[in-house]
Amino acid sequence: MSARGILWPKVILFGDSITQQSFDRGGWGAAIANRLVRKCDVLNRGLSGYNTRWALSVLPKIIPQPANQETIAAVTVMFGANDSALKDINPVQHIPLTEYAENLKGIVQYLKSIGICEDKVIMVTPPPLDESAWEEECIAKGSKLNRCNSVTNQYAAACVKVAEECGIDVLDLCTLMQMKNQDFSSYLSDGLHLSEKGNTFLETHLWALLVKKTERLPMILPHWSNVDHLNPEASFPV
Repeated sequence: MSARGILWPKVILFGDSITQQSFDRGGWGAAIANRLVRKCDVLNRGLSGYNTRWALSVLPKIIPQPANQETIAAVTVMFGANDSALKDINPVQHIPLTEYAENLKGIVQYLKSIGICEDKVIMVTPPPLDESAWEEECIAKGSKLNRCNSVTNQYAAACVKVAEECGIDVLDLCTLMQMKNQDFSSYLSDGLHLSEKGNTFLETHLWALLVKKTERLPMILPHWSNVDHLNPEASFPV
């Protein structure tokens, strides 16, 4: 049998802390990985605290040119929770709305340049902000409220517009969580990051888009019941 390794397709989750935390217990990334077991590797490339300016700068190091025959099945891009920080209170993370949109376009353009076409990319907007809960977090850290939901909604709308202009799928999490003026606070653990319910909500809606990009991936290696126990090597790919 050849010593050549099996090339597992990849799904890459690229984003800020909401992505970084997605492999925690009950996280949306972990749930996606569980759905795709034996089909592909789900890689967490979440960068807590990062905005789109920093993300675009490090992107070639995070997602380099795929190796020969390597398959990237899908990439999710989820930024905006930090870009939308209020400039006068949190200038370190704040990114102007117009630059935010251009940075998202830059991310898509880079992915295209390395062979990851539009139909493999899913953009996800930031969730809405529960200002009262997040203000408590800010005060506990010696600061004052550094984000507001009306601004977050502007960034989410810009994300949707960029996705539409680029011809890629988008999950408008911000709008979905606020439909019919529902109380969205239960989707958030601290006003900004996702609770267990919020993780489930995101994963359910994301999977509806992601399944279309991964449903044709075969199971890697045969089911145990199909292995020839008398000559197992004959059952495995060379």
